Amino acid sequence: MSLFDTLKRAALSALKREARKAVDNAVSNIGKGRNYTEKFTFTALPANVEELKALPEAKLDTAFKTAALTVLALSRYETDPEAAFEMLAFLKGPEALTNSEKSFIKDRLTGKEYKVRSFFEGASPENDYTPNKPYVIPVIENPYSFDNENWATLYVASGGADNPRNIKFRKKPSTGEWFLNDIQCLGDIRLPKSEDKWA
Repeated sequence: MSLFDTLKRAALSALKREARKAVDNAVSNIGKGRNYTEKFTFTALPANVEELKALPEAKLDTAFKTAALTVLALSRYETDPEAAFEMLAFLKGPEALTNSEKSFIKDRLTGKEYKVRSFFEGASPENDYTPNKPYVIPVIENPYSFDNENWATLYVASGGADNPRNIKFRKKPSTGEWFLNDIQCLGDIRLPKSEDKWA
């Protein structure tokens, strides 16, 4: 074998290695740095933390799943605030759901529980934020959602707002689970038609 053949073989081997690395990197970055929406469908809304834990999404192995479960937990606030808080505590993982977080949720949702229903597909001011059934929650990623390692900011679209609302998550590297970090999606939205005196 000539020196030229040896060099050619070494160059091809190096190219294959680099190509393999590029493909591996591309695969590991799927869902990162782009606009992407993942939809979650539920036939019923969980009534308590045990029912929430029984859902396949409760593995919490993606921030998207934790986002969908956060909306489910918040939706329980309307009929059973304590059950909602227990679900959110589960989603917080190693950190406790603090009294200030509970107060924040109470301040944002008391008398305005329709805000959470607005995150389900089909809910709009015109139908008093009545979601379609089965319940579908779209969770949105933008190009900056995974900019910081082990952190994610994902978005849920409200039928009563012009822009999606964000929720923050933190990954526990030792388990691969994504936990709820900060709920920032409960700002005011358009009133339901039945409550809007100008409708």
